[in-house]
Amino acid sequence: MYLILKRKTVIKALTCIPVLVLIMLIGAGLTGGNTMETAASDNNWGLSFNTASGIPTGNASQQELKKYDALYLGDTSQKKIYLTFDAGYENGYTAKILDTLKKHNVKAAFFLVGNYIKTSPELVKRMVNEGHTVGNHTMTHPDMAAISDKESFKKELTELEALYKDAVGNEMKKLYRPPQGKFSIENLKMAKEMGYHTVFWSLAYVDWYNDDQPSREEAFDKLIPRMHSGAVVLLHSTSETNCNILDELLTKWEDMGYTFGDINELTGT
Repeated sequence: MYLILKRKTVIKALTCIPVLVLIMLIGAGLTGGNTMETAASDNNWGLSFNTASGIPTGNASQQELKKYDALYLGDTSQKKIYLTFDAGYENGYTAKILDTLKKHNVKAAFFLVGNYIKTSPELVKRMVNEGHTVGNHTMTHPDMAAISDKESFKKELTELEALYKDAVGNEMKKLYRPPQGKFSIENLKMAKEMGYHTVFWSLAYVDWYNDDQPSREEAFDKLIPRMHSGAVVLLHSTSETNCNILDELLTKWEDMGYTFGDINELTGT
């Protein structure tokens, strides 16, 4: 699996799946009943935006997730955004993204796969040196919900921890984002036992197809109206559109009265 994941084309396919899961489940209205059981059964993180408040509903509530040190939202009484990026490979846009984040004094979280740290250690060091958080997106980006034994689950996280420490010299923050947005209750329990907080998201859009990138207008149509207080935003740093619009996007959100928080505020890490 390690050798396969060194191929850029496979990494591209893998890293786009989480938001695909999100889009498939938007509007499904997975509320009511035992939503944690529903989520565990489906093995997918999903959201519904059909709420009068404008706050999306996950297929597991904040209260349910909290039992496992997991979250998808911040404090919805505060107009604050928590910006996160997922990356399995470097596509040439991260340096400019970091420049833009520095311009706006935004501290983001980058959830990285083993391939990224191996091939782009200097960018990882820059993330850390500029005050951003690097989170664990696993070593090889498998379907973690299909992993039921603790040793295999633990290996995916600890191997990335070791790789990160070799590259940066520091211990990795205990923040975990499940690849493909797939999870189970047992996964959440195992992550918690390892001292991790599992971080899902409350806003994302289809931004991963390199050959079919959304236009500026399409991106804003998804990312402006659906912005909400306490949002944990998932973007892909492999997206040319995200790179090109980020300065304007952050300005628009600021003009709407939002400020930007550090994801560690939500986890206490």
